[in-house]
Amino acid sequence: MLLPLETMAFQQNNAIDYNEYSGEVKEESSNKSLVFATLTVEGTNISTITNTEGNFLLKVPKQFIDKNIVVSFLGYKTKMVPISSLKPEKNEISLEVSVTQLSEININAPKDALALVRETLKNRDENYFKDPALMTAFYRETIKRRRRNVSLAEAVVNIYKTPYDIGRDDAVELYKARKSTDYSKLDTVALKLQGGPYNTLYVDLMKYPEYIFSEESLLNYKFTFDRSTTTNDRLIYVIRFNQLENVLEPLYQGELYIDVENKVLTGAIFSLNITDQEQAAQLFVRRKPARVDVWPTEVSYRVDYREKDGKWYYGYSSVFMEFKVDWEDKWFNSQYSMTAEMAITDWESVSRTERPKYRQRIKKSIILSDEASGFSDPDFWGEYNIIEPEKSIESAIRKIQRQLRRAERNSD
Repeated sequence: MLLPLETMAFQQNNAIDYNEYSGEVKEESSNKSLVFATLTVEGTNISTITNTEGNFLLKVPKQFIDKNIVVSFLGYKTKMVPISSLKPEKNEISLEVSVTQLSEININAPKDALALVRETLKNRDENYFKDPALMTAFYRETIKRRRRNVSLAEAVVNIYKTPYDIGRDDAVELYKARKSTDYSKLDTVALKLQGGPYNTLYVDLMKYPEYIFSEESLLNYKFTFDRSTTTNDRLIYVIRFNQLENVLEPLYQGELYIDVENKVLTGAIFSLNITDQEQAAQLFVRRKPARVDVWPTEVSYRVDYREKDGKWYYGYSSVFMEFKVDWEDKWFNSQYSMTAEMAITDWESVSRTERPKYRQRIKKSIILSDEASGFSDPDFWGEYNIIEPEKSIESAIRKIQRQLRRAERNSD
């Protein structure tokens, strides 16, 4: 019997019944860090990814410590690492580059890349989950002015993921969130990201193809075979797409990673073509002071899928947006960047009746930094898998924690 939705994925146990492992995933030959590598506990739905410095943090229930960690990354050979061989900290996992035979690439290269994309979209109902799932996800959004962190918000959310073969939207429930914001570094403009986890959820191209690849919009792009690579020891075609020159509205360009054997989209990296600043600003800027011009200079996306028992599901996505802020009475403009990312860290199949009620769901207009409550609960994350903080973010968290402690002492 399933527990109620609001308690099911997030029960806190008094006893620590998990082991924690941290470390770094690197390329074997060059020793460079591998960003967004996936680590999954073999035979389970428990997983995490490496951060932008290649670091990982994985919490494994003690009942699974006799299993392996499956480490995978696009273009590299998948590696199985016994959990029993890991130390609590400073683990180094090296992956070997997977070399694809050139003859195999040339012989099998698709002559009609658009037809392959169409077939992949058509196969969605067969290749992706047909059952609803309740997913535990870790979500993080950051705002930087130039290179300095000025705002950080993190959350654990429940996602009711509807089957890929029905048109119903996914639902998100916020369990708990925390934030830190240093408004002194934000000039007098406080940038906020509206939409929270929905920004990343809608990057799931296979669930929401209408946002980029509707049947009509496919004709606005040129699709070409770029190269082959591998992931999880499977041959992957890389299909590049660009909007046609005669299409004037801002569309997208990027790469699709398609499993050769099963015609499955395993991942995508793409960005918005920003040729008209005013048009692009209308897409993203909701409100601004009259004397300020704000426009995006870069908007890019990433989505990765994972496979279990022959079916694929959404695993990770990110959105990066860079803006210029130009004041009418200032000589220099300001540059801000906003990053939102979400990783599925656990999930289980549920019945269709488990969908949360409307009052339990967060609104699509949510501003997470307004909903979160600060970093005053450092033990909250407990057994839940999160993306290991980058050093710069970790420093920002420690700084705000010191400020909170000082404020508490002064109020006593």
